[in-house]
Amino acid sequence: MTTPTLPPATAPQATPPQSAAPAAWPVRLFLDSDDDHAVHRAAYQWADPARGRITADPTPHTTSPAYLALDVLRAMGRDGFSRPEAERMSTDPAWRAVTCWTLTCGLDEVIVLRAHRLTVERLHRLAAWRADTGIRLTLLAHIPEPADEQRLREHLTAAHLVDVVTERGTAAVLGAIGPAAAGRHYGPPPHDHAHPLPTAPRSGVAAFRADCWRRQNATDFAHTDGQYRAGYAAARTWLARTQPPRPEITVPTDGPAAPTPWNLQETEALRLFLARLTVSSPSPQHTVARVRGAQAGFLSRSVLLNVPDDLTSCAGPGITTVPLTARVVHTITVRLPNPLRAAAVAALMFTGTATSLLSMTQIASLDEGGTTVAIDRDSRIHIGEPPGPRHMYAIPPRARPLLHAAVEFRRRTPRTADHHGLFANCFGTTPRLEALIADAGLAIPALAHPHVGDNWHTAARCWHLHTPAPPAPDAMPRLGELRP
Repeated sequence: MTTPTLPPATAPQATPPQSAAPAAWPVRLFLDSDDDHAVHRAAYQWADPARGRITADPTPHTTSPAYLALDVLRAMGRDGFSRPEAERMSTDPAWRAVTCWTLTCGLDEVIVLRAHRLTVERLHRLAAWRADTGIRLTLLAHIPEPADEQRLREHLTAAHLVDVVTERGTAAVLGAIGPAAAGRHYGPPPHDHAHPLPTAPRSGVAAFRADCWRRQNATDFAHTDGQYRAGYAAARTWLARTQPPRPEITVPTDGPAAPTPWNLQETEALRLFLARLTVSSPSPQHTVARVRGAQAGFLSRSVLLNVPDDLTSCAGPGITTVPLTARVVHTITVRLPNPLRAAAVAALMFTGTATSLLSMTQIASLDEGGTTVAIDRDSRIHIGEPPGPRHMYAIPPRARPLLHAAVEFRRRTPRTADHHGLFANCFGTTPRLEALIADAGLAIPALAHPHVGDNWHTAARCWHLHTPAPPAPDAMPRLGELRP
C-alpha cells in the first residue's frame, strides 16, 4: 500500500507553538502476524528524533498511562526519569509534557510498539495526544492469534480511534515502515570552544583599549579587541535605530546644560540591549570588553553610559550566566523531561540572576515572540507606587523552545491565567532547589556565587550629553575620569 510521505522535521521552533492541531493522517495499524524480529528492528532504525520521528516501546508488564507517557518522553530523548532520585510526574502532567514537547520540537511521526497490549485508557491518551498535536500515529501490533486482533480493534473503537488503515504481513509492514534513518547522531553534541581571555583591566572606557594593548600579547589583544569592536558596532547600530530625538535645550550663558537622564521606556530598552549584547558571552572577560566597546559607541553618539565600577564583582548577563550551547541545551532536555523544570534551569543560566527574582516571572512576562523576559519586581514589592523600569532579559535562540514548552504547559494546566507565576514551585524551598540542580547536573554560577543587589545591567544609567558650550571645570567629569 502506498502512503504519502511527510516532509522532514525542522529544527526546534522559534515561534510560539499552536495550542492544538487537527489530525491530518489516519491511524496506521501494522499487524505483524509472524511476530518477526525484523519488524521490531526496522521500527527502531526508522526513528530519528532530530527529524521528528520517534519509536516508543511501552514498558512491559505495566498498564499505567503515566508509564506510557514516560516511555514516549524517553523515545524523544528525555530519559531523566530513569534516575531513582529524579522527581516524578503523575499521569496528567506527564501527558501535558508529552504534548508540549511535541508542539515545540517539531515531532511529526510516532510508532508505538506492542499495541496489542495497550489498554483502552492508554489508547485514549494516545488519541488525545494525536488530536492536540496532529502527529501521524502508527500502532505496531505483534499478533499471533485472531482473538488478539479482535480485542485490539474493540479497544480502538472504545478509544474513538476509528479512522484506521491496516497493513498486514511482514513484507507489507516492512515496506510501510520504510528505510532506516540515515545520518543519525548518537550522543551529546560536541563542546563549543572560545578563546580564553586574560583578566581585563579595571580601566574606564577612555583607557580600556589602550591598557589592553599594553598588557596583553598580540593574540589576546586581537581577541579582546574583536569583542570591543563588536560592542562598539552594536551600540552605534542600536542607537541609530532606537534613539529618540534629543529634547530642545536652552543653554544658559554661565555654562552647559545638564545631562538629560533617560526615561522609563528608554531605560528598559537599554537594559534589554545590554542583556542581548552579553547573554551569550563565553566569560566575564569577554563581557567587560563588549561593554567597554558599547560605552565607547554610546559616547560617539553623545550619550554617556555608566555601569558599575567592577563588572566582574556583579551578577547578571555575561557575568553569572552560561552560554546555552547545543551541548548545554541537550543536557537540560535529557535530564529534565518536565518542561517547567527545564525552562527554570535554562532561565537561571541565561539570566544569571537570583531565584527570588525569577520566581516573580509571570506567564505574561514573556513577549509574544518568546525573545525577551520582563520581570516587574518593583510593582510587586511596592504596591501602589508608580511603576519603575522592569528587569529585562534576552532569551537566547536555543532557550526559546524550552520557554515555549513551559508556557504551553502552564496554559494547559487547569485554572491557570497569564498573571500566574511561570516558575511557581520550581525553586521553592532549599531541598526542592537542590533537587532541581542535582537533576540538571550542570554548574550554575548564579547559585554557586550569589551576589547581593541588582544585576549589573539594571544598575546601568544613561544620559544625553548636551555641551554646545565648553564645559565648566566642575560641571561634568573629564573624559579620562569617566568610570564604567
